[in-house]
Amino acid sequence: MTITQQLLDKLTAQAKENPRLRQSFDLRNSADDDSQRMLNAIEPGSEMPIHRHKFTSETVVCLRGCLVEEFFDELERICTDRIELTPNGPVVAVNVPAGQWHRVYAKESGTVLMESKNGKYEPLGEEDILAL
Repeated sequence: MTITQQLLDKLTAQAKENPRLRQSFDLRNSADDDSQRMLNAIEPGSEMPIHRHKFTSETVVCLRGCLVEEFFDELERICTDRIELTPNGPVVAVNVPAGQWHRVYAKESGTVLMESKNGKYEPLGEEDILAL
């Protein structure tokens, strides 16, 4: 598969029409693939909860636009680090350690990221979402 600007444009258009202001595109070879690899178009204003993945790290690569990855402390529930990612900037990707509380948000319209995690997709449980 080739990831083209045309595909990123299509995902961005879908994200803008989606009430959640984001749209994902599965990059796995099949539903039996034991990994998670996807493109995710995110528009400013898309709300993602602070969450964690207990058993896998998550790699996030900014392909287009500008996004911010925030890390949180579980006990005090405060942001402990904020990293801006841009395709041509000083930071283009980040690896989120397993168990790390985090969230991501787009600073620019047209932001698209690629993310990958180990293991099959499993929805987050209530214990994996941090309420402020």
